[in-house]
Amino acid sequence: VRLVESGGGLVQPGGSLRLSCETSGFTLSLYTINWYRQAPGRERELVLSVSRSGPDLNVANSVKGRFTGSREDDWNTVYLQMNNLKTEDTAVYYCNRIGDYWGPGTQVTVSS
Repeated sequence: VRLVESGGGLVQPGGSLRLSCETSGFTLSLYTINWYRQAPGRERELVLSVSRSGPDLNVANSVKGRFTGSREDDWNTVYLQMNNLKTEDTAVYYCNRIGDYWGPGTQVTVSS
């Protein structure tokens, strides 16, 4: 099982980014994939869960209306679309699958 995040970077407040989580070693369509983030000095928090079908689950109040999950199972990839980014969204973002499988993370920095 392998998960690898990409798409992070530096963006100004109000900007957008789309993160990708490329997966391998398992059948993506059978699993919910979670997006987490960890800011400096803070605990890792759940951002949202991209369900097998239907709407996102467990969406953090801090990102409601701004972040959306999606997936392309045929491409073994899950996405996190982040709009109207705020400085407090600065963190390392991770994707996660049940069984305690994690990617290495991708840094998102929101700053002017």
